Amino acid sequence: MRDLGAGFHYLLKGQRWVARHGKQYGFGLVPGLITLVLYVGALVALATWGEDAVSWATPFSDDWSSPWQGLFRGFLTVVLFALALLLAVVTFTAVTLLIGQPFYENLSEKVDRDVSPDGTAPESGLPLWRELWISARDSLRIVVRALLWAVLLFALGFIPVVGQTVVPVLGFFVTGFFLTEELTAVALQRRGVDLRARLTLLRSRKTLIWGFGTPLGLSFLVPFVAVFLMPGAVAGATLMARELLGEETRDENDSDDSDDSDEATVSGELGT
Repeated sequence: MRDLGAGFHYLLKGQRWVARHGKQYGFGLVPGLITLVLYVGALVALATWGEDAVSWATPFSDDWSSPWQGLFRGFLTVVLFALALLLAVVTFTAVTLLIGQPFYENLSEKVDRDVSPDGTAPESGLPLWRELWISARDSLRIVVRALLWAVLLFALGFIPVVGQTVVPVLGFFVTGFFLTEELTAVALQRRGVDLRARLTLLRSRKTLIWGFGTPLGLSFLVPFVAVFLMPGAVAGATLMARELLGEETRDENDSDDSDDSDEATVSGELGT
């Protein structure tokens, strides 16, 4: 239970970090806004032509009598839109991170430097195109895993009582785990930790991961919230990645004191 609270604390710490670094927060909003526009357009298109698509895909029901044809196709249309929403929630982070790879890499590095005792940040040493390829490849693998879980949970949803109570809760925990994997990948990939090792690392501290990712996944269901939380989520995931790897991290108050000291030094130099 302590890890659940610690995971949520890292989520809050990440939001506090970007709140103190307004420039980084502003840059971090750009990829989320681009992804949001793309997803809203896709969902609007699905809402507009989804029923036509279902009708085209179910020609065998053309001769069904009323109301069965309407009920059947209406049910399939609702299921299609619900799956699209679930897919949007699961893939939003992956797509945003892919679009904003340079933005979030820079943000994550600055977090590392800010909290590292020696003021340094690990570097991958890879060219940008290579980092983008690895990120896209790993994100696709995670999306496939998430979709398999989504199909399984959707099937379990038809079980009476359990499907309406336990399954939705499991769904949020699964979503939270995969969201956290995508977010911590920014910092862990830069340290040379591959996908298999990342998954093993995250599974070793599941409650910590759930404490971070589950409330984040719930908040992502609220329209537009994901865009504004993404920069802080990347910052918090970087801080949590340091704990998962056992790296020494300066206390947040020490970091604030260092910032104040730097500002005082600059002011003194200007005064002289």
